Amino acid sequence: MPDLSTACDTAAPFADLGLPDALVAATVRLGFTTPTPIQAAAVPRLLAGHDLVGVAGTGTGKTAAFGLPLLAAVDPDLDAVQGLVLAPTRELALQVADALASFAAQIADVQVVAVYGGAPYLPQKRALAAGAQVVVGTPGRVIDHLERGTLRLDQVRYLVLDEADEMLAMGFAEDVDRVLAAASDDRQTALFSATMPPAIQAVANAHLTAPVQVDVGGKVGTTTEVTHQYATVPHRAKAAALRRVLAMTDAAATIVFVRTREAAEQVGSELVEHGLAAAYLSGDVAQTERERIVARLRDGALDVVVATDVAARGLDVNRVGLVVNLDLPGEPETYVHRTGRTGRAGRTGEALTFVTPAELGRLRRIERALRLTLVATTVPTAQQVAAARTARLLGRAFARDDGRALSSYRDAVATALADQPEDTDLLDLLARVAAVATQGTAADAAAEAELDITLATARRKADRGPDQRRRDDRYEDQPDRPGRHRSGRPRLPSADRTVYRVSVGHRDGIGPGALVGALTGEGGLVGDQIGKIHMFSGFSLIDIPGGLPDEAAERVSRTRVAGRRLNLRPDTGPHGDRQRTDRPRTDRPRRPGPPRRTRPR
Repeated sequence: MPDLSTACDTAAPFADLGLPDALVAATVRLGFTTPTPIQAAAVPRLLAGHDLVGVAGTGTGKTAAFGLPLLAAVDPDLDAVQGLVLAPTRELALQVADALASFAAQIADVQVVAVYGGAPYLPQKRALAAGAQVVVGTPGRVIDHLERGTLRLDQVRYLVLDEADEMLAMGFAEDVDRVLAAASDDRQTALFSATMPPAIQAVANAHLTAPVQVDVGGKVGTTTEVTHQYATVPHRAKAAALRRVLAMTDAAATIVFVRTREAAEQVGSELVEHGLAAAYLSGDVAQTERERIVARLRDGALDVVVATDVAARGLDVNRVGLVVNLDLPGEPETYVHRTGRTGRAGRTGEALTFVTPAELGRLRRIERALRLTLVATTVPTAQQVAAARTARLLGRAFARDDGRALSSYRDAVATALADQPEDTDLLDLLARVAAVATQGTAADAAAEAELDITLATARRKADRGPDQRRRDDRYEDQPDRPGRHRSGRPRLPSADRTVYRVSVGHRDGIGPGALVGALTGEGGLVGDQIGKIHMFSGFSLIDIPGGLPDEAAERVSRTRVAGRRLNLRPDTGPHGDRQRTDRPRTDRPRRPGPPRRTRPR
């Protein structure tokens, strides 16, 4: 096997690699500049029709190295599978499929479909039946489609084994052999692997024809100029937690990474609605708009860009000081690509990754692959964000010139104060002004307090072992049965916390936020001091570690929510009127019993 490891010392521009014009235009549209070593060495040889073994590790640009030649080999007029990429995991399959779809965006009638386990068959079957020319899939699901007759490989021209060493390590050797045996003999095959153990060499010898080998050395690691942290955040709380992080960061600019185009648009639009200088980048954004967004980010007109992995390629802006992985990357290579957008040109940077409790195992695998330890951190609390916003507000106020421009405001303030009681506390008044200016409405404050509870619960869940987390997922996080045991009964008070009962529930048309607002407004608690809230039809249960002082409990008890007094009191367990209130009713007639025996008169 010829070794071309020295062939990648210099790299020609993409236009000089022999790619069709449409694919060269795609590299420009996606921000590609100079090919990476694996791309410069592999693309010309694959375009020339050679089978190839590429030895390249994490972060080297393998997807474009095999994806661009694959698309060059596809005939758009032929509605049959012509290109197949096998990947070891569904996350990598989705990532590769998204990248290939972005490369092919300007090629008419070329369709890319991902097939992988854990997803319904029917949408995949329909996409295959519609004439998709490129399939990216995991070995097991590809075989399933082959056996069902929904996938044919007799016209495959180009086949790729991506992360081949990982596929063999995961036990897919026999599946890979079956797929390769089902594919057309008249095909070109490329194998990419981070290492070249004997098992990979055996696959190459058995299934590739006179392959050339390209070796670009070890994997690309993370820069030492970047600090790497993670925070445990439930999926539903990610957008709100992101806004808190952005409110506290000192970074000049931030890139937020998400997995899908829909998420990029949704998150970017929400940030704009909340007053941030933000924009989003995805494969749907036109090249001219992309160039405008990047220019605004460089010039300081934008502070935040939300992007998918493919859309962020070539996005090299030195002022980016923070990268947030809103969605956990599926592969170590993706993590390297994302976090490499900060800490550039000798500057320091930060990388923060949001993970749900269930994703902690995947995070550990990324750490092991990169020999990197992410430090656990917490999302700022509502109180911390309010303090930071108030400090900035007062800083801007003190910086204002005390000239005629303020005279009208002085008069307006004097007039307004004249209508207030003489004993008005000016410090309290300033606090109210700061709250209005930085926090918004009372509903906003209640939502922030509820977010504190959600984040605190996720942190406690993450601190438990994986077995306990799985039990929690089963019995605590089901939508209609929060916090219940297997028996279906709510948990009883324990020594370290008090469970309170209030007299409002679902039938009063309220949510947990209303109860949080009462506890924070009347009880003097902050959101992190409130535990889980379990809502039933006619009442609710609230966990409060440490309990409430008598005076605070009395204030909360008198508070009205949805027109009803809360009547807060310690809960005494699942008996009495609770069972009568929430016992499921049935319309089935009672089963007749034996005749009642009566005593003769």
